[in-house]
Amino acid sequence: MSTATAMPINSERVTSRGLSILKRAAHDPADRFEEMNGIVGTSQVLQDALRQASIVAPTDSTVLIYGETGTGKELFASLIHELSRRSGGPFIRLNCAAIPEGLLESELFGHEKGAFTSAVAQRMGRFEAANRGTLFLDEIGDVPLSLQSKLLRVLQEREFERLGSARTVRVDVRVIAATNRNLSELVAEQTFRIDLFYRLNVFPITLPPLRDRREDIPGLVRHFVRCAATSMQRPIQDIPRDAIQTLMDHHWPGNVRELQNVIERAVILSEDGLLRVPKLDVESSHFGGSTLNEMERDYILEVLAETGGTIGGASGAARRLGVPRTTLISKMKRLGISRRVSARLCEADRVSLPV
Repeated sequence: MSTATAMPINSERVTSRGLSILKRAAHDPADRFEEMNGIVGTSQVLQDALRQASIVAPTDSTVLIYGETGTGKELFASLIHELSRRSGGPFIRLNCAAIPEGLLESELFGHEKGAFTSAVAQRMGRFEAANRGTLFLDEIGDVPLSLQSKLLRVLQEREFERLGSARTVRVDVRVIAATNRNLSELVAEQTFRIDLFYRLNVFPITLPPLRDRREDIPGLVRHFVRCAATSMQRPIQDIPRDAIQTLMDHHWPGNVRELQNVIERAVILSEDGLLRVPKLDVESSHFGGSTLNEMERDYILEVLAETGGTIGGASGAARRLGVPRTTLISKMKRLGISRRVSARLCEADRVSLPV
């Protein structure tokens, strides 16, 4: 393919000396936020989210970031911290879904020596480590109900006790939380405290999925190509326009993180200076004429029909699908499956069975 139908990365060949060129910000306006914590894009929806982040950053208000997996919630939290008066303090991260329920309290608040069997020494928790800085709590919707009251207390009173200690510890911490779940639905399901929800939801920011800002994909591709080419010493010169189109047509259920991984794989496969995008058939947004959302919706409806419209319980659709009941209800709402519709379809399915 000629360079006339390609998107150039740089105007000169990339050599071991020329690789430094890849570190410079591109002239394309889509890269103008690259220096702001690696957030790239000029789409209106992204600009709105960035504007909200810049407005709330100088305050000490709690921020709740909503967004699908891979949309950059941690990048936004880090950006808010960098733009705040706490930027000189620590930025501590904790993924609440990655810590077993029995250890999460110790991770948050710390423990004293002997507080439990494996507590061989005193340990500082994340709140203490984030004193005079920012604590980013990712996947806040996965905090167990039994721990939410203690989390609410430290948010309101700025004090807590380590496990195994009666001494109260006071901290000055700004909390930024994030979730890919609908907390309002969790509140309705009584798996998330309503007072904690209101305390976290002071300033909500919703990050757009990549499919809603496709115009940012070319700039993101160039950004990730430059980063990968620099680290791998790969002389990537051009990005074919049909490769860009392929990437723009993809549904990207994994959002920006998925795109980054695909570009890294593409750079590894490209040995002649021309970016070669690997096949996306398995992950493609179109398969057999249906989108991933449509395929997921059809499968859920099929399982609901098999369970007679029952969602929870030992024989319910949630157990069949291997997901929590609240997660299934959230998916049904996102895919436009109401309980009334599923019941009607189940009834129709029963009528159509041969006698």
